[in-house]
Amino acid sequence: MRSRTLQGLATRALLALTCLLATASGAAARQAAPSGPDAADPPAATPQTDQPKPSLEIYGFAMLDIGHDFKQIDPDWFDTMRVTKLPSVPNQFGEDNNTFAGVRQSRLGVRSSTPTSLGDLKTTFEFELFGTGVDAGQTTFRLRHAYGELGAFGAGQYWSPFMDIDVFPNSLEYWGPTGMVFFRNVQVRWMPMKGENEVTLAVERPGASGDQGIYADRIELQGIKARFPLPDFSASYKYSQKWGYVRAAGMLRYIKWDDLNTDQFDLSGSATGWGINLSSNLNATKMDVVRLQLVFGQGIQNYMNDSPVDIGIQNDFSNPVTPIVGHAIPIVGIVAFVDHKWNDKFSSTFGYSRQDNDNTEAQAPGAFKDGQYALGNVLYYPAPNVMVGGELQWGRRENHSDGFHSDGLKLQFSFKYNFSWKLGG
Repeated sequence: MRSRTLQGLATRALLALTCLLATASGAAARQAAPSGPDAADPPAATPQTDQPKPSLEIYGFAMLDIGHDFKQIDPDWFDTMRVTKLPSVPNQFGEDNNTFAGVRQSRLGVRSSTPTSLGDLKTTFEFELFGTGVDAGQTTFRLRHAYGELGAFGAGQYWSPFMDIDVFPNSLEYWGPTGMVFFRNVQVRWMPMKGENEVTLAVERPGASGDQGIYADRIELQGIKARFPLPDFSASYKYSQKWGYVRAAGMLRYIKWDDLNTDQFDLSGSATGWGINLSSNLNATKMDVVRLQLVFGQGIQNYMNDSPVDIGIQNDFSNPVTPIVGHAIPIVGIVAFVDHKWNDKFSSTFGYSRQDNDNTEAQAPGAFKDGQYALGNVLYYPAPNVMVGGELQWGRRENHSDGFHSDGLKLQFSFKYNFSWKLGG
């Protein structure tokens, strides 16, 4: 009997201990569990967002130009309508009528975009095959752009803010309108505003050229050396809407030259160059874009698409120490072109451009003064990234004071094949 009593007590004690442990465990679980209406819900999954990824694009085109030059031009510029390279005297470059062909417009480029904590880091590295300078007339690699941009800041070789690349017409001819501002320059730029309203400020690599005119063979001028104490300063503002945009740009520069000769003359001097460039693209209809530009200033010729010199010689015989001085040459340039889309397969471009230089009196009679440029084309797009077209081009060069002018007339056909390959993004 006693044994059964002890056994019953033990059983009741074990049951009581089990209930106590269960109660304690439940209390602990209630303390650890979240409170509120969603306490019984499972933990939410971490949301997945699409993060920006780096991208790299290789792009460019292969292009053949073939045609006939009914007049004559400097042989190094056989496949262009560069009016400063037209003859300055009769038959300077031989007889008329020459056929030309080349692939110098072909291009290769690489651009990238890399997300950073300061915004996207963008780079452009681009070449073409059009030789200039010591490589004029050659098919050789030539740097176009080597430029990087992060947020509002950019640096490298890129379009000058003083120019508007969107004024360039959809033409086959490589060099482009004579009265257009066109310059890829080494620079550091700040872009505080982007979008519908764009503001760009830049300091650019300085540079200019001078014309010693009728005194070029004098020994007193052989020791004159150019110097640029300051960078060039440029700025632009662009306002865009559905109808197109208007843009205003300015340029300011300081040019010096030093007389290193040890004689009775001091031909040292300086000049201030400045320019204003007003441009626009107007969406006249759904099928027509009008491209316009007016530029004026002085000593800005090296920013122009096709101008020879920034500084000219002026007589000052009343000064026995400095009988000749240098002056910044005033210039005015205009561009007016229409790009018309006939349908999805055909388009045309036609228009006119000119520049006028106010030569100084001591420049040579055959120095370049005025240039005119016009063209019209029909372009056919048989498939994506393929273009075939024909274009008629005309240009005229007028000399400073000898009354001579020369014309250029070309018929050009081109075949262009674009390519692009993108990785990432």
